[in-house]
Amino acid sequence: MKVVRVLHPCPVTLVTCAGRGVDNVLAVAWATPVSADPPMVAVSISPERYSYGLIEESGEFVVNVVSSEMLEAVWKCGSLSGREVDKFELAGLEKAPSEAVKPPRIKGALASLECKVVGRMEAGDHVLFLAKVVAYHVDEEAFDVEKGLWRVEKAKLLMHLGGRNFMQLGDAKTLRI
Repeated sequence: MKVVRVLHPCPVTLVTCAGRGVDNVLAVAWATPVSADPPMVAVSISPERYSYGLIEESGEFVVNVVSSEMLEAVWKCGSLSGREVDKFELAGLEKAPSEAVKPPRIKGALASLECKVVGRMEAGDHVLFLAKVVAYHVDEEAFDVEKGLWRVEKAKLLMHLGGRNFMQLGDAKTLRI
């Protein structure tokens, strides 16, 4: 059933995780903020995914927000399994050290939210990991930290429409009241 796609487009993220002596990366469109104070996010991941087990065991992950320039890397990270290949290498992604968690950040990401899992909930065919943001990094040319707004014309945020369909957020008109 594709009814959940009425909530698209949504930003594409690359979620990095670590464990079992490896770093892995997974394309995730179902990531959302859930609290401002303390800052918390939730990501929805299928238990069938290799990354699910790594996050379940380590209790940590990094949500990396990416631009449309990373579309090919996103597709590879969402189409292949880290059980079989090194997705960082195959997708041409460079790792950057995190401050507060073991999984690496992605160099060149527009933003990275370092997260520690504080809860989980089964949600049908996925599990929702609830996590506290313990450190963050942003490209300040793409994100105005003071205003808390994307500079969409510079960020070129990659948005998922569903399936193999994506769009670049950046040509949209900002509406204000």
